[in-house]
Amino acid sequence: MIKPKSIISKEKILSALSIIILLLSSCKTDNWPQFLGPNGNQVVLDQQPPEIWGPNQNMAWEIELDGRGWSCPIVWGNKVFFTNAVLEDPSILPPTKEGRRQDNPVDAIYNFEVVCLDAENGEELWKKVAYHGKPKQKTHRDNNYAPETMVTDGKRVYAYFGMTGLYCYDMNGNPVWEKDLGNYPMQSDWGTSTSPLLYEGILYMQIDNEQNSFLAALDAKTGEELWRINRDEKSNWGTPVIWKNSVRAELVAPGKKTRGYNPENGELLWELDMGGGRNITAPIPYGDLLVVGNEKRSSGGGILFAVKAGATGDISLKEGKSSNEWVKWSVPESGIAMATPVIYEDLIYIVERRRGQIFCYDINTGETVYSAANITDAEPFWASPWAYNGNIYCLDEEGSTHVIEAGREFAEVRKNKLNDTFWATPAVANDSWFLRGENGIYCIR
Repeated sequence: MIKPKSIISKEKILSALSIIILLLSSCKTDNWPQFLGPNGNQVVLDQQPPEIWGPNQNMAWEIELDGRGWSCPIVWGNKVFFTNAVLEDPSILPPTKEGRRQDNPVDAIYNFEVVCLDAENGEELWKKVAYHGKPKQKTHRDNNYAPETMVTDGKRVYAYFGMTGLYCYDMNGNPVWEKDLGNYPMQSDWGTSTSPLLYEGILYMQIDNEQNSFLAALDAKTGEELWRINRDEKSNWGTPVIWKNSVRAELVAPGKKTRGYNPENGELLWELDMGGGRNITAPIPYGDLLVVGNEKRSSGGGILFAVKAGATGDISLKEGKSSNEWVKWSVPESGIAMATPVIYEDLIYIVERRRGQIFCYDINTGETVYSAANITDAEPFWASPWAYNGNIYCLDEEGSTHVIEAGREFAEVRKNKLNDTFWATPAVANDSWFLRGENGIYCIR
């Protein structure tokens, strides 16, 4: 008797491949080379930084900053990199109004700095002035002229200062190339914040603005432009990602429409109308699902979507629908705002901007696990949360890191406090946390 061959469904094959991809993308690395970490998901693996810290507890070193910047630190080996915009003559600043940040004068001279520190002790290894002069565009007082996070491949580091320019250095601070990608107005003079993305020797730049939005791919070694495509978008502030799923690798750019592109040539693969709102967060890959959302504004938004691998064409939801062939689920009023969500052990965690709340959703179903849970004494959240050792870490702007137990029940574990203002998301490498505040850089080890 001939035994029938077992039939394995396409769905099971894709599910197995998805798990393999997720495991491979979670391999150990001692580097934190870009915004949201090596895998673009803010999940800390195979590191052992301390779980408790404060000004006098597990503080390896700290340095004071003269200038301003919201760029996150990045780390490669024993080097920590960040950007800074330093006003050459601070005496020109008028007194700050109570409850407001100092304005960023546009008619003044700044040093746009790229800084490299020794990760062990915080000593400055080198500092380069990428640009000396007046800013090319005005920016809001809550922003500054150095909000974009650097990126590195261990051979070169890349610093982008929005409309001011893109600069490449080797690891010792020697200039390699620089490029002017244009100077375009941003909505309401809010400034820029989209960080560069590096993948397989290509630097991807998402330049969304009020006048001439485009996506460009540059040779990371030379700065030569390989391709450029126009985008039907206005100002955006989110950062693109590479989504490696079981079907293909995609370049995903957020906006009023989130779009997936072929990273080799910029060919549009799919697009999803986000239903309005304002884009500041990055898309989050999770195996064969991609989670995206926009902050709720008067134009709409606030919806969280889960896109399935292999999507093609216009995958926008029809009115009254919450899913379709390529959108697995959607959640209105999700709480998404400025901070990029973190996905950990099949649960999505979102911190709300103003009210100190956290939301939790099931990645597979979109089910609300808990909604708008109030974190004790939490201030506004701008930095993105991160996951480590069974907990979710949420850094508020007043320097309190609220530690929430990961899982289906909301439970607060502890709170770690530093005395600074924090909008930048931390980096972790060498069993250390690297936090960038408004006044200093802090290493916790």
